[in-house]
Amino acid sequence: MIKKNLKTMIITSIIILAPILVGVYLWDQLPAELATHFGENGEPNGWSSKEFAVFGMPLFLLAVHWFCAFFTGVDPKKENISNKIMTLVLWICPTVSIFGCGSTYMYAIDNSINTTVIGMMMLGCIFMVIGNYMPKMKQSYTLGIKLPWTLNSEENWNRTHRLAGGLWMIAGVFVIISGFIEQFWLVFVALLVAVLVPTVYSYMLYKKGV
Repeated sequence: MIKKNLKTMIITSIIILAPILVGVYLWDQLPAELATHFGENGEPNGWSSKEFAVFGMPLFLLAVHWFCAFFTGVDPKKENISNKIMTLVLWICPTVSIFGCGSTYMYAIDNSINTTVIGMMMLGCIFMVIGNYMPKMKQSYTLGIKLPWTLNSEENWNRTHRLAGGLWMIAGVFVIISGFIEQFWLVFVALLVAVLVPTVYSYMLYKKGV
């Protein structure tokens, strides 16, 4: 799977590491410690050294990127993973790297930037994109709602993912809204519904013999 998508892996890996070049360029403008975690009110509550923020974060995301690609590639049902779904997997970490590192740099230079809104927009968009692709996902052990009854029944899998796709897209909208109105309990509720409702629904299908 990695060999088949090697060109995309190389391109996405370069994009993941691109913030390092930006960080080196901005090095003298960045403080010794950068805010890398923010609370619900948008105020920083966690800091990292400049070295870790510039080099460590992209390198960590690169490791996660290759880890996800490797385990997706050795999935026993990898023939069910389409090129579109694999492309989705390969572009998640580059997106997080650009938005995450970019917002970290912006806040370090201008702390009036609301990084919480940026983060919620990124997370919400990722949820919406995943939700859009969910109904197209076929059975696999690495992607989708992997429950014993969804993996044992293609019909259960398909019906569960059709429902989950819509819920994840709606959850993404609520996540974005929560960033603007600063009501972050909406994120918890949206994610809870997006995870629990499809799980309960798939189990009910299983009990009905689907």
